Amino acid sequence: MSDRTVVITGCSSGIGRAAAYAFLDEEWQVYATARNPADIETLGEAGCEIGTLNVRDPDDIERVVDRIVEAEGRLDAVVNNAGYGQHGPLEDIDDERFEKQFDVNVFGPHRLIREALPHMRERGDGTIVNVSSVAGRLAAPGMGAYAASKYAIEGYSDSLRRELEPFGISVSVVQPGPVETNFRDRVGDELGRLERTEAYEDLYEFQEDATLIGGDGPLAVHPAAVAEAIVEAAVTPDPEPRYVVGRAAQLLVYASYLPDRIEDRIFAAIRRFSS
Repeated sequence: MSDRTVVITGCSSGIGRAAAYAFLDEEWQVYATARNPADIETLGEAGCEIGTLNVRDPDDIERVVDRIVEAEGRLDAVVNNAGYGQHGPLEDIDDERFEKQFDVNVFGPHRLIREALPHMRERGDGTIVNVSSVAGRLAAPGMGAYAASKYAIEGYSDSLRRELEPFGISVSVVQPGPVETNFRDRVGDELGRLERTEAYEDLYEFQEDATLIGGDGPLAVHPAAVAEAIVEAAVTPDPEPRYVVGRAAQLLVYASYLPDRIEDRIFAAIRRFSS
């Protein structure tokens, strides 16, 4: 067993679970966390240390980091994977839902990073991997709150990477497109709770269908592909600032370089076609 140690959030399924197994394969000491420890019992049986961690709870975060440092004497990598998508037209998303989207997707990673950084700086080494999305590069209609949170984590990561470079700490962003996970189930749940403005019914229909962009669509990648990029960022001495995962993600990143007016026309055409 390597002496390298990683903590991963959101390991109950999908990318987080796949990342935990991928780090185990690399013989890291893996601390896999989730809001409900019952969801990650199989990871414990596989060799992970498991723990309860709600990224909205600073006490949870402090407790988990203290536990790792006390047991291992070091924390080599932090993988901020926990998150969800609050989709829906922005007019229909109230303050509470908007704040929760940012609390989980942006403030949660910030809390964990702040708790881990003193230990990494003391050793002069460490890696932070923030799982973002191509929605952090290209904002589609009906995904404004989610895209805003991912744009935020992209800017956050760029600034953090430059701040930490003198201390030997790397920061990478992993940008997947559609992934074969239950992410869309949560999206559907959140959409179902909104008070709908009738004028946006076409956006609701598109989000609920999501044939091409959903986890069961033809362009979706397996969570293991995302986990591979996460591990690569953690084990590479000089990792890339960004890892784009999947053909769909690559195409969408290329599209993000188009002039804004052209992007607007493309989205308008998609909206007309899907309605």
